[in-house]
Amino acid sequence: MSMLVTRRERFSAGHRLYNPAFSEAENARIFGKCSNPTGHGHNYVLEVTVEGSLEPATGYVIDLSKLSELIRERIIDDVDHRNLNQDVDWLQGQNPTTEVLASAFWDRLEAHLPSGRLHSLRLGETDKNWAERRRDGN
Repeated sequence: MSMLVTRRERFSAGHRLYNPAFSEAENARIFGKCSNPTGHGHNYVLEVTVEGSLEPATGYVIDLSKLSELIRERIIDDVDHRNLNQDVDWLQGQNPTTEVLASAFWDRLEAHLPSGRLHSLRLGETDKNWAERRRDGN
């Protein structure tokens, strides 16, 4: 029997949506207030879902405290209360949209979980805006 379990974590970070190949006017047109040169911040919600069978000895699919520790080590410790454009080496050169962040976070976690177990990663930038990456590519 396969089951899904999810761990939710939170962090706060600032960023600016900006493409250096665009003029200031073009950035403002495309990214609106999110392209403010002084940046802006969000209180993000990160949900990581793992799929697997129940471990008979524990009743767990995965130890959620260990998953939380992995999320903290691979993502949260690097991004919490940081400027995503400037302070996070593994995000350098990327426009830190919610979609880009969700994909980068997936890449940071996937190699540290048993193969095929990372089912989905959902990142909420606001209570209205979310991005999700799933194993099935949807």
